[in-house]
Amino acid sequence: MTVTTDPAPPPPPSAGVADDGTLAAFGYRQELRRQMGRYASFAAGFSFISVLTTVFQFFAFGYSFGGPLFLWTWPAVLAGQLLVAACFAELAARYPISGAVYQWSTRLSGPAFGWFTGWIMVIGQVVVVAAAALALQVVLPAIWSGFQLAGGDPAPTTTTGAANAALLALVLLVLTTVVNVVDNRVMSAVNRVGVTAEIIGAVLIVVLLFTHAERGAGVTLRTGGQGGPVAALLVGSFTAAYVLIGFDSAGEMSEETRDPRRTAPRTILGALAAAGVLGGLLLLGGVLAAPSLEDGRLATEGLGYVLTSSLGSGVGRALLADVAVAICVATLAIQTAGTRMLFSMARDGMLPLSARLAKVSPRTGMPFAPALVVGVLAAALALLNLASPEAFLAIGTTCIAMLYLAYAGVTAPMLVRRLRGQWPATDADGRDELGRPLFSLGRWGLPVNALAVAYGLLMTVICSCRPPTPARRSSRPRASGRAPGSASGGSPPRRSCSRRTCASSRRCCRSAPTRSRWRSSTPAAFPGSPSWSCTTARSTAGTGPSTTSRTAFRTCAWRTGCCRPGRPSST
Repeated sequence: MTVTTDPAPPPPPSAGVADDGTLAAFGYRQELRRQMGRYASFAAGFSFISVLTTVFQFFAFGYSFGGPLFLWTWPAVLAGQLLVAACFAELAARYPISGAVYQWSTRLSGPAFGWFTGWIMVIGQVVVVAAAALALQVVLPAIWSGFQLAGGDPAPTTTTGAANAALLALVLLVLTTVVNVVDNRVMSAVNRVGVTAEIIGAVLIVVLLFTHAERGAGVTLRTGGQGGPVAALLVGSFTAAYVLIGFDSAGEMSEETRDPRRTAPRTILGALAAAGVLGGLLLLGGVLAAPSLEDGRLATEGLGYVLTSSLGSGVGRALLADVAVAICVATLAIQTAGTRMLFSMARDGMLPLSARLAKVSPRTGMPFAPALVVGVLAAALALLNLASPEAFLAIGTTCIAMLYLAYAGVTAPMLVRRLRGQWPATDADGRDELGRPLFSLGRWGLPVNALAVAYGLLMTVICSCRPPTPARRSSRPRASGRAPGSASGGSPPRRSCSRRTCASSRRCCRSAPTRSRWRSSTPAAFPGSPSWSCTTARSTAGTGPSTTSRTAFRTCAWRTGCCRPGRPSST
């Protein structure tokens, strides 16, 4: 008599095998090494946003247009981005593939539309890599003058400042490119350590700013911007619009993340929420702790001025060092996201030289060629900033709009699918790696998706608009009186130009009922704090102006004008 027994059930597949099967369902092989955990995935999204990098870089820009009132653009933009992130979280659970935005757009619409969305995203990411690297000039020379390798004035608006910004950016891009080709574990470790340092530093800065507050929160209802509160808020929103991008990079790393269907949706939302809260508190603390809201320095020097003035030079420099670490890690994270986007598109044959760009090193498990391409292109843009900061600003602002357009290239086809009753689309059983239901918005999906599309298109329009130049009451300022002669006595002479009062020591107008026609010069650390290029006139006594010289001063806010040459009058 024989006894038969049921065969033992097969053991559950390991994470690596299950993930290989997941990719195989999309037609890909597992080539990238799946070694990232949940915190590493969170770090990928948080470090791309990098609140310390971008808030320090753009605080002055927003404040110069909106005054304290511009802080209210932050929660508005954060709410809109959370709508987009919620849609992305649904997609990350169902399409855990590198090149997230490109892949999602392709699978929701088609290869042609996905190709356009992918290219828009790649171009935007490359420019943002260069912008993040150039931001080192904002903090390193302030920490130690030895970082001003080019000598001269470290102000980003000066020739030496722009040259030094490009030099520091090139050094940083070499380092991040090396890390991006060495090993996934090295890149992930650097990211985790950097994000931990950034979060600790940001929390410490927030606590110190609030404990050194000079005024109450009611000041945020004041505006010092141009064109009324609405115009000031629209322009000031560019600060939040630039900062709160890149949370999708947690989805970019899905092929290297363990349990990506479960992990990526949560880290996309978590990274954006954490960055949004910390960034908002930094902005509010900066306004409350600033020594003065009226001297113009907050609109030109930003949070760095608040730290060194309110907390002392020693503490301020230590915190700026943490900001420098955040800049380095942000540059690494943005370059990594761009690398994965290029790799994903090349794997589908969507790029020139796709066969080379799609190769993954069997030794390191990293795509070497895409990392090199992103690094070289970003370095070339850094050199463009050296030649013409204005050109880099124009490219940079356009590319921020392109990133929002790429986001809309995902949420809009997703909305069409919902309206047709074709979403949510799931795999065979609609379960994540732990057997639980995939992330879903449920009945809130349609309204959230519709609002995300409307918000994305609105932000694309706002970011596409050129930041306004100061209003002009007349095409040519009026002049009166004679040209000034040499000053008598030891005090610097003051001159008035078309009702503007200029101090000759800085030669910048302190109030401007009428505006000069001179365009602004742009700091090297894109876009940084805008400043005016002031033209001054020197003259011999009683004979009128004989020579002119043009000099940029970082102490002049964008909303002020400057004296025109040859038309000063003594007061």
